[in-house]
Amino acid sequence: MNEERALLLEREKISKLLWKFALPAIAAMIVSSLYNIVDGIFIGHLGAYSIAGVGLTGPFMNLAGAFGALVGVGGSVLCSIYLGEKNYDKARVVLANVIILNFCLGVVFTVLGLIFLDPILIFFGASEKTLPAAHEYMQVILFGNVFSHMYLGLNSVLRVSGYPVTAMNMTFVSVVINIILAPLFIFTFDMGVAGAAWATVIGQTVCCLVLFYLFFRRDRVVYLEKRNFYLDKNIVKRAFSIGSPNFFTNAAGCFIVILQNYNLLKYGGDLYVGAFSIINRIAFMFFMIILGFSQGMQPIVAYNFGAKNYGRMWRAFRMTIICAFTVSAVGCLICEIFPYQLTRLFAGENSELDMELIRIAVDGFHKNMLAFWIIGVPVIGTNFFASMNQPKKSLFLSLTRQVIFLIPILLILPPHIGVDGVWFAAPMADFTAAICTSLLILREYRLQKPLFNRQ
Repeated sequence: MNEERALLLEREKISKLLWKFALPAIAAMIVSSLYNIVDGIFIGHLGAYSIAGVGLTGPFMNLAGAFGALVGVGGSVLCSIYLGEKNYDKARVVLANVIILNFCLGVVFTVLGLIFLDPILIFFGASEKTLPAAHEYMQVILFGNVFSHMYLGLNSVLRVSGYPVTAMNMTFVSVVINIILAPLFIFTFDMGVAGAAWATVIGQTVCCLVLFYLFFRRDRVVYLEKRNFYLDKNIVKRAFSIGSPNFFTNAAGCFIVILQNYNLLKYGGDLYVGAFSIINRIAFMFFMIILGFSQGMQPIVAYNFGAKNYGRMWRAFRMTIICAFTVSAVGCLICEIFPYQLTRLFAGENSELDMELIRIAVDGFHKNMLAFWIIGVPVIGTNFFASMNQPKKSLFLSLTRQVIFLIPILLILPPHIGVDGVWFAAPMADFTAAICTSLLILREYRLQKPLFNRQ
């Protein structure tokens, strides 16, 4: 019965499969993004410097996410490939390795982060006005880092092993706990930004424990067995290879946010960092919906690649690109038409400081979101190649936007045109990365098209 869940990936209609796997992921992403927005609203009402301080923790969060993606994405794709090959024993070993690696990396990251917290935050751009909030928030997040890594990794494996709805429900539970606890901790218990962090950590820890319970049950294809708790060198190597594009994407994101914050502080000030945080929270919601489609595509492509069903694999890709483009176009229009209304969610008009923050954010929305409508192409393309076990191409595409294009633009433009160089950097990088991705996808399609009729 449970093997039939996996076999549906090669038998069921692609459109139905994509919605089956994507909708739970999208729903989870939307709820998670809404929490991110609600959390930002709560923090924003603590003051302009509070939201700016929490915004400065972005590089830290990106770096933690990089290690989580290295294990979680690599392990889940490899698990899908083994399921496509009907190698269920290996899929279970992958699960055990995901747990071991997440624990080890999580502990190391937490210890080093806590020891060097203030120097790292200052390096990220924290000033005397924003360091207290950044330190308070990040200290709590680091304490729960191991559970966060474990929760994300286990949820990814649960999703690709035939339980996307359950994986979605785990995200729902985490977010609901966050939404309930955040205002309680921040305002009722007067815990400030630390309250928001504790709400996040508690929500993810609860879900992590539930996921362990689910995987210890043997009523599914992939479950935990004591004999599988050893590091398999081949699995670790392949998982790291597959997950490396996502790792470098997040790691590059860490450096980019540092560079962005540096330029915003140098040519603008602390309020520009706060404005950029607001813009990112809104853009993040639409980006996460696109990522939800990408996650829905991932098990379908990986499974059918393992089963050598290339035609089905490409149909899944084509449908995902169309859906992602629709979402990014709608997001772009909303941000360009309603920037003031979006900014007012995070900032009141109670002081000159708040009014200035609103003005900066509205201007940033207009400039920063110009090419957001095309961002789905590099995102879907990167995960498509990763799902086909082509990590080199996936890595190249993941680096095009952030490393090859965005970093040089951020180094060149701001010294010449100031803050506008930061606002215009993202749309320029998005457009050029989309062109590179499209060319590589077309080349791959021509190479694989002769295989469609040999299945």
